Amino acid sequence: MAKGTIHSDAGSLTVTVPMTFRKRGGRKLVISPTGADAWAPPRARVDNAMVKALARAHRWHKMLDAGRFQTVRDLAEAENINPSYVARVLRLTLLAPDVVEAILDGRHDPERVTLDRLMEPFPVTWSEQGL
Repeated sequence: MAKGTIHSDAGSLTVTVPMTFRKRGGRKLVISPTGADAWAPPRARVDNAMVKALARAHRWHKMLDAGRFQTVRDLAEAENINPSYVARVLRLTLLAPDVVEAILDGRHDPERVTLDRLMEPFPVTWSEQGL
């Protein structure tokens, strides 16, 4: 493979680096001369639905703690949402901080950690969550 070259003339410097560009999954990647795409690390894929659910859960929890609503049913009526959905979303406030951080950063395993799976009962003890 060709190596990069440097040319200098009259105050300008030109650096030539052999590379190619490829599209993968709608993203452009820089491919190095060795064929590795290490120059373009994969971007995190943030699941906006999960982020929105986490935000809702914490907002609703704060509203309940502040006494704005007395019960989950009162909150659900005010939000015009099914009370069982509100209760399931509120459980997200019990997720371990490292799990929440991974979701917000898009570092979670999208095969294992999905909003549907988070809506199912999970252990409240952080060390047992194993998400």
